[in-house]
Amino acid sequence: MYVAVKGGEQAISRSLELLAEARRGDPSIPELSLDQIREQLRLGVARVMQEGSLYDEELAALAMRQAAGDMLEAIFLLRAYRTTLPRFGYTRPLDTNAMRVRRRVSGTFKDIPGGQVLGPTYDYTQRLLEFGNVASEPSTQSDAPLPDAMPRVLDLLDAEALIERADAGSDPEPIDLTRDPMMFPADRATRLQNLARGDEGFLLGMAYSTQRGYAESHPFAGEIRMGEVDVVICPEELGFAIEIGSITLTECQMINQFHGGNGLAPQFTRGYGLSMGEGERKAMSMALVDRTLRCDELGEPSVAPAQNQEFVLSHSDSVEASGFVQHLKLPHYVDFQAELSLLRTLSKQHARQHAAEDMRAPETKP
Repeated sequence: MYVAVKGGEQAISRSLELLAEARRGDPSIPELSLDQIREQLRLGVARVMQEGSLYDEELAALAMRQAAGDMLEAIFLLRAYRTTLPRFGYTRPLDTNAMRVRRRVSGTFKDIPGGQVLGPTYDYTQRLLEFGNVASEPSTQSDAPLPDAMPRVLDLLDAEALIERADAGSDPEPIDLTRDPMMFPADRATRLQNLARGDEGFLLGMAYSTQRGYAESHPFAGEIRMGEVDVVICPEELGFAIEIGSITLTECQMINQFHGGNGLAPQFTRGYGLSMGEGERKAMSMALVDRTLRCDELGEPSVAPAQNQEFVLSHSDSVEASGFVQHLKLPHYVDFQAELSLLRTLSKQHARQHAAEDMRAPETKP
């Protein structure tokens, strides 16, 4: 705590009381329950889990209520709580091939194996406020049960060797960004970790910039899928894998043009995004930025902000960004007085210098 703040402990205590009153609002109105937030504000809950790096819908809902809907504050709360939790181990890599799909679309092929599954989405709604109860329209989507797993759309291109291979088995063991510091240049696994909990708005802006000429990105949405994926761990005391539950994930694979180079033939390349819960915009933005950050690997010129990994990765974290901006509200009296004293000294020196120059200047005759 700043020394200058200690004298205001009573004021701070009163401020916290006022915050609690403001957060609660009119006490005559029933308080939001965590079930209401979790079920009816699920996209907000998903974002808090994504950027808070903790998959727990109830805790995310609690953070949203405590933060009075301030998403960045809720993310901060969840991230801070996460640091207090013990770590029991690591899960096996999630197998999104076996995802129990609830939504799955492709912008590259009309007819895909398993079909287009629209699922829950705002894509086809009118952007109009719905006042009152709106009668539900009859569904045009089949109610037939979906298969347990659906084939990958990009496998169609893979079969013709028109897209780079995704050899998951050859991936090196990734570092844990929650324990190890970010080092540059960062490998792709580290970059994806960083982007997975990056600020959605920042990544959206970076992704948008790549499509406007700042990286010459020409993407296609190869496949976007959302559904449940099993979580598996292998406890040392057991020696075999066990399933401990399932989580909802949104996965996006973008297809980008690549004209060849570095010994590679012309082919399509991939951009990858994965987000907790229902988070298509985040997963799509992540996939676009991921592909853009591969410019050095693919021998492409690095000229745009979104291609500078140090710029993107160092500024994508909402908790760090919020902290650096909001810390300016704290007392900086000593720092400012030092700057003020320096400025006064420089101002006096400037005035004396000009006075001396005026005295040396020759008199002008009419």
